Amino acid sequence: MRKAMSVSAAAAVAFASGAVIPAPVAVADPCPQVEVVFARGRIEPPGTGAIGSAFIDALRARTTKSVGFYPVNYPADTEVIEGATDMSRHIQYIAANCPDTRLVLGGYSLGAAVTDVVLAAPSPILGYKNPLPIGMTDRVAAVTLFGNGTRKVFGPVSAVSPLWGAKTIDLCTPEDPICNDNMDPNTWLGGWPSHMADAYIGGGLVDQAADFVAARL
Repeated sequence: MRKAMSVSAAAAVAFASGAVIPAPVAVADPCPQVEVVFARGRIEPPGTGAIGSAFIDALRARTTKSVGFYPVNYPADTEVIEGATDMSRHIQYIAANCPDTRLVLGGYSLGAAVTDVVLAAPSPILGYKNPLPIGMTDRVAAVTLFGNGTRKVFGPVSAVSPLWGAKTIDLCTPEDPICNDNMDPNTWLGGWPSHMADAYIGGGLVDQAADFVAARL
């Protein structure tokens, strides 16, 4: 109360003396219209990773909506379950605190596997203890996956989890041995450069994902 009175008094003095009172400083809305939750690839430094950053920039260029982002917090070595737990936690946080925010989920390489667990596990499994509640699908506008090794074993997300299929774009460069249809391990080594972030960014797949997501916001 004392602080409020002193501020009012100062304003009164400024008014009486003819001083210019600065306009109130606008506070940024903590709830963006769109929130990208992205899991970086294996051994990338903390953050959204090269593909995640490129995707966020591309999406912002395609929509007038405010786009925030959350880099999934995990070591990005082999800790898929840890990443899935953090991704699910943040999704549920945004759903509870930002009712008008549309979510976009995504991941590259190991981060795509993180996202797959969140999408496909309806109940606790293999140490994953924080599955999304029923009905959360409605809060998610789209899902973007890059270099997703899970599809080589189980097929695309649309086949594994039809609930998410229409909202998901699962991208793989033709020569990427992690996610393409080539099952001959003797040929995988030569295709490794096609799994690198530059192949997805330079090859236009990030822009393709941004187009897909922007159309669903």
